[in-house]
Amino acid sequence: MGKTLLILALLTLLIDSVGWKKFIYFISLGYGYSIAGIGIALIVMHFRALNLLAFALIALLIVYGFRLATYLLRRELKSKAYAKTVSLDAMTNDSYSKGVLSAIWISCVILYICQMFPIIVRVQNMADGVATLQIIGWIGFAVAVLGVLLESWADHQKSAAKKVNPDRFVDTGLYRIVRCPNYLGEVTLWTGVFISGIGCYSAWWHWLLALFGYIGIVYIMFSGARRLEIRQDKNYGEDPEYQAYKKRVPILIPLLPIYSVKRFNWLRG
Repeated sequence: MGKTLLILALLTLLIDSVGWKKFIYFISLGYGYSIAGIGIALIVMHFRALNLLAFALIALLIVYGFRLATYLLRRELKSKAYAKTVSLDAMTNDSYSKGVLSAIWISCVILYICQMFPIIVRVQNMADGVATLQIIGWIGFAVAVLGVLLESWADHQKSAAKKVNPDRFVDTGLYRIVRCPNYLGEVTLWTGVFISGIGCYSAWWHWLLALFGYIGIVYIMFSGARRLEIRQDKNYGEDPEYQAYKKRVPILIPLLPIYSVKRFNWLRG
């Protein structure tokens, strides 16, 4: 396990170093391509040990990582409105010392490894000849697939709506259910990944790493929802339709009556 984690950590450090070009890449392009890279590395290192479930989980995360990172890159390159928003909202590398940037870089790498840990430990158990529980793994896979589809469809719907009216907030399709359906998809995906590892953890620190990765990404999604709410309030705050939409539709979790997280300063990230 130690050797596998070391190789994956070094690989992720290399991939996520794209953030040294632009700070936001640590958590956007670097994130997506790191997840995909970890998946590819697991296949290369343990191809002979993989069964259908393990391969399906890894393949799903590879597709997810490449799709997300490529979508974010294309949006930045093609959308002038998005590029302007990023330039106004995001800090630049010059805003931080190299020590702070290094800490962010390493923290991201640790988080990405922990997010993937349920799959890593499953694959390692198979490589070591340790029996792994299959039924829970398939349940987790099904939940993860739902998350990927949800996030992909939400991104597609937002892009389509912005092409029609780039100056209006999106409140159609999945955006009628929650205001951040792409973040909901992300949470659903990693819920499935966490579930898929249940039955594979044989030590307390296995649970610790898996829980750290899951709680970490859920926190980041709520933090992202908070930033989006603040930005939308600036852009559409005087629009009565937006105000009605904000009061009617939960921000992230369906049926959970949380309509605003702007006041939660502990979500600042």
